[in-house]
Order: sequence, then structure tokens, then C-alpha cells
Amino acid sequence: MRAIVVRAVGGPEALELVDVPVPVPGVGQVRIRVEAAAVNPVDLATRSGALIPAGLMAPRDVIGIGWDVAGRIDQVGPGVTAFAEDDRVIGVQDRLDVSLGAYAEYVVLDAAAVAPAPSRLSAAEASTLPLNGLTALQSLDLLAAEPGATLLVTGAAGAVGGYAVELAALRGLRVVAGAGAEDEAFVRKAGARWFVERSADLAAAVRELVPGGVDCVLDAAVLGLPALGAVRNRGAFVSVIGGAAPVPLRGIRVHEQWVAADSGALALLSSLAESGRLTPRVADTMPLQEAARAHRRLAEGGLRGRLVLIP
Repeated sequence: MRAIVVRAVGGPEALELVDVPVPVPGVGQVRIRVEAAAVNPVDLATRSGALIPAGLMAPRDVIGIGWDVAGRIDQVGPGVTAFAEDDRVIGVQDRLDVSLGAYAEYVVLDAAAVAPAPSRLSAAEASTLPLNGLTALQSLDLLAAEPGATLLVTGAAGAVGGYAVELAALRGLRVVAGAGAEDEAFVRKAGARWFVERSADLAAAVRELVPGGVDCVLDAAVLGLPALGAVRNRGAFVSVIGGAAPVPLRGIRVHEQWVAADSGALALLSSLAESGRLTPRVADTMPLQEAARAHRRLAEGGLRGRLVLIP
């Protein structure tokens, strides 16, 4: 089968299209015939080697790339009863220390990292749900905000931020969305009650809307201290990037969100997307062999939604 791997970390040119044996599922695992694999910022960091000195992964001779997958079950391993061959599924590869990721024609995942795909979505759309949806959902769980609480979402028009606004609104939170002026209509439709333009003095603008500051922040744009300034004393703050969280000033609870595969949470995200309450966004689709071009486009910025590779 064909797969994209990295043998010498570096720029997009480090992504190699190779022929490798089709993987075999073990106990509690399934093999998925990949129909779509979303491209995420963590893929760029993995390819570049930046995660090695950061202590997030050890050097490897061959590095697999890709977290998000949508496709069909091709084979079930021993002990798997929740899935059968030809089931449409979504899944997430949440380990960095692997030789094969989702950028491949087939991928083996633990059944606990897989859920039924939403039937109303294309494979490309469904592939944008796992990593970004889980990050948003698990970040909100960390904040533990009660209905009626105020929440600032930075980067609210991004892949994580967009899901966070929708999920927060569904929980009854009152959302302040921070994004570019061109994205105001989108974030309001997603459920934001207030909007703050990206170029504004964030803390001042938020506190004008919510005197005293918001109860909590989901910092999808990784702004750090400027976003912390918008939080009331003894509020809560979540950063979605490890090592980027600010100092917990003023008694604010500060967390770093480290995403984890969770079939139950994936099933919830799938159900919400099936009912139209989550909005997947695909910026473009490309053939698997154009992974390097996809990485260059993502690095350039300005995308709305995810690029998706199609084997």
C-alpha cells in the first residue's frame, strides 16, 4: 500500500510517498481503508522534527504522519465486537511514536479510538471531526463551566475554535468569539453571543462586553497572556498547545489540553454532526501524493477549514 512517511525531518520535502506492507490489526484493533485524512498543524510540527527537542517524541528512523481519518472498516481484530467490515467510521491516531499514520491507504487503530461516521457527511468532511472536535470538547470539559457562564474563545473561526463555539453554545454557555472581522457572521451563526475583532485590545474589549471579565477562556489561537487578561479573578483558562499556557495569575486555574482518543466522545461528535449541530469545514481536498503541497498551504495560513488528503 502507499503511505506518507518521514525518514529525515525537515520541510515539506521531507514527506515521502512509499510502498509498505498493509498493516494487520491486533487484539482490540481495526483496520480502516482510508477515504480521507485531514491535515493538521501537529502534522507540520511532527514532520519538521520540532516535537523531538520539545520532548514530545523520541527520534525514529521512520515517522508516520497524520491523526485524522475517515473511511471504512476493512478488517477487525480479535476481541472487537463494536464494529464490522464495511462500517463507515471516523478515528484518530493520537500517538506520535508510530511508523504509519493516517496519511496512508490503510491504517490500524485501537477500536477505542474509532466511532461510527456521520452518514450525512462526506468522508472529507467527516475526517475533520476527530482531532479538532476532541480538542474542543475535552477543553470545555477541563473548564467545567456551568450553563450561563461566560466563555471567550480565541481563534473562534479556526478548526478547533469553530467547534468550540458550537459545543459551548450547546452547553448553554454565553460565548465571546475572537476572530477576524470577515468571520463575524460565521461565529455568530455558530452560537457566539458577542464578537471581538482580532486586532482589538482583547482584554479591554472583552471586559467592555462582560464587566469584570469572562468566567473562562478556551485559547484556541494560543494568545496566552492577552487572553488571560480577559478572565475574571479565579476564573479558568485552557491552552490547546502544550507549553504555551500563561502563568496562573490572579488565582486563575490554567490548564493545558492534551488530546486523547475517546470512542465515546467521538461518537458524540459524530451524532452532533449528523444532526447538523456541528459544522465541519473543508478548505480543499488533494491526492495523497500531494501531501507536501498541503503542508505548504497550511503553513501559509489564511485557510478556513481543513485541507484533506484523499488516497
